[in-house]
Amino acid sequence: MPKPADLIDSLRHMSSDELHGVAEAVRQVQIERALDRGDHDTIIEQAFEVGFGPDGLGAQPWIHADVIVCPGGLVSKSRSSHRCRFVSVDDVWVWDSGLLMREDKRPSPGVKEGFRAIALLPVIDGTALDVVTGRARSTGHSVDHVVSYEVRGGELVEVGQRNVATRNMR
Repeated sequence: MPKPADLIDSLRHMSSDELHGVAEAVRQVQIERALDRGDHDTIIEQAFEVGFGPDGLGAQPWIHADVIVCPGGLVSKSRSSHRCRFVSVDDVWVWDSGLLMREDKRPSPGVKEGFRAIALLPVIDGTALDVVTGRARSTGHSVDHVVSYEVRGGELVEVGQRNVATRNMR
């Protein structure tokens, strides 16, 4: 394995196409490791136990065994009203993301209607996540709060939070 300084020097001498190829190769290896490491069944079972707050909504995502664990959920108050929290990955809902490795969905426990889901993603540097908390009423869907993360150095780093005014986001 070359020293980091030698590797950086070598990368500086590559063409843009070669750099893109190296970046894609690194991404592929990170995805393979996430798929190969850890017992995903166990990770999901444990996440269903600890990944939801007393409000029934998903907790903030975390990293375990080379995967990002993303809880999400919806709690209905009535047929026309619910609260929800889901993860967006690189500006696409987690269930539509090309990085989605697996997602399990279950009905919410208790008397309220709704569901809970656990999605697993590979840990890939540069991946951006938004945890979006919203609600729906008869007047439409709105976003209340967003917490943003980015994967940096194999860690999930919070990069911002914002409250969203209802009038600006429907």
